[in-house]
Amino acid sequence: MNVYHFKKGTEICNYNYSSNILSIRLNRQRLLVCLEEAIYIHNIKDMKLLKTILDIPANPAGLCALSINHSNSYVAYPGSLTTGEIVLYDGHSLKTVCTIAAHEGTLAAITFNASGSKLASASEKGTVIRVFSVPDGRKLYEFRRGMKRYVTISSLVFSMDSQFLCASSNTETVHIFKLEHLTNSRPEEPSTWTGYMGKMFMAASNYLPAQVSDMMNQDRAFATGRLHFSGQRNICTLSTIQKLPRLLVASSDGHLYIYNLDPQDGGECVLIKTHSLLSSGTTEENKENDLRPPLPQSYAATVARPSTSSASTVPGYSEDGGALRGEVIPEHEFATGPVCLDDENEFPPIILCRGSQKGKTKQS
Repeated sequence: MNVYHFKKGTEICNYNYSSNILSIRLNRQRLLVCLEEAIYIHNIKDMKLLKTILDIPANPAGLCALSINHSNSYVAYPGSLTTGEIVLYDGHSLKTVCTIAAHEGTLAAITFNASGSKLASASEKGTVIRVFSVPDGRKLYEFRRGMKRYVTISSLVFSMDSQFLCASSNTETVHIFKLEHLTNSRPEEPSTWTGYMGKMFMAASNYLPAQVSDMMNQDRAFATGRLHFSGQRNICTLSTIQKLPRLLVASSDGHLYIYNLDPQDGGECVLIKTHSLLSSGTTEENKENDLRPPLPQSYAATVARPSTSSASTVPGYSEDGGALRGEVIPEHEFATGPVCLDDENEFPPIILCRGSQKGKTKQS
């Protein structure tokens, strides 16, 4: 793994690991390197190795999550090979917080919200998505993505305000769930006929088999986005562009799809624009000519621009975490909030990880 200083264009340090790097997660305090049978936790300021978590089940997908809120730096990873158990770990105190029995089947996706106060998960079946509170692991929400078929969850992500949760899979539908505010107090006696019927219906569910009653109590998708393809790996996110909520889906064939999302009524999301990421690219527009005004120097252009400074190779750090030589990131370069990619003044770090055994190269 090579860590580079984006603004200076120089290498900060490099690390070698005993097996292939499967995934990397980072915030402004911690950097996680996930191997199949170990997770390494580094202090991002000086890249010192703080902890190596070895007592984990085999994790061939490199499934793990790190809260982007560096004030807590919670870590989540699978705790079982056969069930959907999640281990919640404190990246600051370097201690296990709790274990969560999230699903009967093995895990396929886990993610934190922006504040690190909620954790969402999905199993390999992909039919049910659950949201838990952090750090106590209490179940807050349960959503049903579908019942007809099992799917492979490709992406699971909260909106920045934690009001919505988005899930994409190998099917042609992206599901968006709304996290309604929870109240401890029950409403008073219903005053309408439909209210009485609803109360009777919920009471009757207590006498049905557990699987049936659970399905009756699970919420459905608030909104959906239809893709014109299926079977491709994709990544989704919920963003605000020009003060309007948008659903963004990037597919493995190099296309970005941008949808309009109605935050009040939900329903079918409307495709606004399709953009090719692999070519000089034509942009297909449906309703709007542009989603945001042109910037004098975009983030992508900054990345593509050749570095004016010579890339110096700084020797890395020892495996036990002690710094031999290398650059310590100055304290004043740490901002108070998470990295904002829409802020042109931001220079997030660049991390390149290379599989040392098979010569594979990955970028994060």
